[in-house]
Amino acid sequence: MLSSSIALSPRVTRLLFAIAGAFGACSLPMLSVHAEPFIGQFELKTLESAPGSFEFQSQNAWAWDQPARRIDTDTGDEPLLDENALFRERYALELEIGLTHSLKMRVGIEGENERVDDPEDLAQANDFEGLSVGEIGAEIVAILAQREGDGFGIGVVAEIEGPFDQEEPNHLTLGPIMEYQSGRWLLAAVPMLVRSFGGDREENEPRDEKWDFAYAAQLMHTFSDRWKLAVEGYGTVERIGSTGTRSEAAERFGDSNQHRLGPVLYFSHEFGTRSDRSARSESSIASGEEESEGTTLTIGLGLLEGLTSDTADHTLKLSIEADF
Repeated sequence: MLSSSIALSPRVTRLLFAIAGAFGACSLPMLSVHAEPFIGQFELKTLESAPGSFEFQSQNAWAWDQPARRIDTDTGDEPLLDENALFRERYALELEIGLTHSLKMRVGIEGENERVDDPEDLAQANDFEGLSVGEIGAEIVAILAQREGDGFGIGVVAEIEGPFDQEEPNHLTLGPIMEYQSGRWLLAAVPMLVRSFGGDREENEPRDEKWDFAYAAQLMHTFSDRWKLAVEGYGTVERIGSTGTRSEAAERFGDSNQHRLGPVLYFSHEFGTRSDRSARSESSIASGEEESEGTTLTIGLGLLEGLTSDTADHTLKLSIEADF
């Protein structure tokens, strides 16, 4: 069902214009540092929203058996090293806020232990920098067609994120959110275009302001109110066509494409159900007042296997979400 109108408070309206302005900044002319392939969080955007709702999210991942760094020492003064994006651990904390039944937003921060970009010597080429909190992001999700039970639903997501120090590139992500449910089965897909822009650059070096293609996909079966099992896939195809400006390393080693696939088990539990409410709450229900829902905690745990030589062989995913 298409939403015919959206009524927003002045405060929400000002917030949306501020975020839209941040999105628009990427279209300003810029000098055209290298950009790694965009590797998003391993999660699916959803088409559920309600005014005044909140969802706290903790998205976490640990990767091991990493691909060895490719190195070319026959390049004159300095060796060339590949610019693939690898991490050992990643943690994100986010808060999602329902603005209307058709619009929601999210803000969050992310910490990561990523591979050293510029090692001091080749012995450190495969070392990791250590955990640091370095990125902030915000997104807007608009639900264009609600999915109530079985059937098809669609929405769009726009997200902008970047490092606090602005040394690495920022990213603008745009794409549709598609869901189809039939009985206990749910199929969801989020294909995305990702624009890299900004960041520091070396003197006389252009920025690699490229477009990547990224995706998240899920086929999930619901066994009960508490248990769900899904097969999920996440990936990035670095650089669409000839967009951006390849660095010398990218010219030598090519772009890095990462793809992951694996099972994820979800467990949900609701706190504050009707049977747990006080006598005062029960009297409110008896008097005809609308009963508010409890807090729902959902935990997802899965193992994603790397499908390309650019991807870590194994990635453990842990998500913790609390709806209230």
